[in-house]
Amino acid sequence: MEIVIANESHFKYAQVICDTIADSAKVRGTGIAKRTPEYILKKLENGNAVIALDGNTFAGFCYIEVWGHEKYVANSGLIVHPDYRAKGLAKKIKKKVFELSKEKFPQAKIFGITTGLAVMKINYELGYKPVTFSELTDDPQFWKGCQTCKNFDILTRTEQKMCLCTGMLYDPGAADTLIKKKEKK
Repeated sequence: MEIVIANESHFKYAQVICDTIADSAKVRGTGIAKRTPEYILKKLENGNAVIALDGNTFAGFCYIEVWGHEKYVANSGLIVHPDYRAKGLAKKIKKKVFELSKEKFPQAKIFGITTGLAVMKINYELGYKPVTFSELTDDPQFWKGCQTCKNFDILTRTEQKMCLCTGMLYDPGAADTLIKKKEKK
């Protein structure tokens, strides 16, 4: 299994990525925002995604979205093809996209929203903390991306304060402070 920073050579996987996301949303019955192949192509083109491949077979994917003039970075669209689930691949993909986010945007707060317990656990292990939505980006374009989720009405009714998703945030400033406190002991 190879997990790499995606690029233009991975364009051929855009449709299967979108299909896998859509199929997963149907099976889980939870909110997952739909993405178009054109949207995925942009992520591949600008090196803001990671892809997992088993030879030439698509296995998994996750991308970076930048918000608030690079103050916030979202790790979104984490998906593992059903043939590769329950093997620890999601954790490896999430770790790779997290490292890519910190490398490309070292000062940015990294966040995600999810309804999935497995993703919450992975995020927690990476140093994310659960937060209220008010601690996430206030960029309207981010919240617009939730429109295709079946739970968007909840988000709208609460003026982006609550949804069924849990917001999780990694703050590099807070992480540095914690490391320094541990070093003093």
